[in-house]
Amino acid sequence: MNLGPSAKDQDDAELERRIARPLSGSFNTAVLSLKGGIGKTSTTVGVGMILAEYRGDHPCAIDANPDSGDLAERALGEMLYQKVKPRTVTDIVRDIDAITSLTALTDYMHHANRLHLVAGEQDPALSDALTAAEYSKIHHLVSQYYAVTLTDCGTGVSHPAMAGVLPRATNLVIASGYAVSGAKRARNTLQWLAGHGYENLARNAIVVVTDKDQVSNRVDKRAIEEHLAGYCRKLITVPHDRGVADGDRISLEKLSGNTRRAYKEIAAAIVDGYL
Repeated sequence: MNLGPSAKDQDDAELERRIARPLSGSFNTAVLSLKGGIGKTSTTVGVGMILAEYRGDHPCAIDANPDSGDLAERALGEMLYQKVKPRTVTDIVRDIDAITSLTALTDYMHHANRLHLVAGEQDPALSDALTAAEYSKIHHLVSQYYAVTLTDCGTGVSHPAMAGVLPRATNLVIASGYAVSGAKRARNTLQWLAGHGYENLARNAIVVVTDKDQVSNRVDKRAIEEHLAGYCRKLITVPHDRGVADGDRISLEKLSGNTRRAYKEIAAAIVDGYL
């Protein structure tokens, strides 16, 4: 007897439908945190790949981390990234006036299947040099060709590029650690945003709590939720997954079903915020 799709199958289909909805215009989600090593870049890559899998258009991810961001390495794998042309955000800034088509822009990007990436600068002498004006120019260029852009920011909200990122963000993803202290940092970030002219971004933010250290059984999840209650639109937890925690290439095929589902929930919530 065929009982039809299960409740889980129906829920997955609904998430995929929400992710795939057509968009009119260009939208940008900034992914940020107050502390490093708590899942900000892995969330950007994982969610970007989910968006690429289910949307008809190609999403773009920009590495705007001033501390030698590793967005491209997490998406491609370090060995493959080292073999391709070392084009970074610095090259786009240098040549931006000559980049007048998608074909020209593509030559400066990296590709992880259907996810297109602007790699971060790895030279320590240059990596902290991205200014708000330069980010604004890059965003303006990318927004002409991509409906969905994810911007992987640095830690904190006060480095120079953030003055270019926040005014151009449609919505925010705040990465948090799986502890009350991490929730407090996320709450402090949202309070800072609300107090500095970004109330709408704070109110509609998506907080993502990633269990990178297998601590989910040792923390008070209710306390984390209570710390964030009323400060964001959505709270989504990502379970511990070696495919995320190891810090190497993120491959959707190697992630657990629960992790894939969490990334789907984040992607769907992001697109919800565009409509």
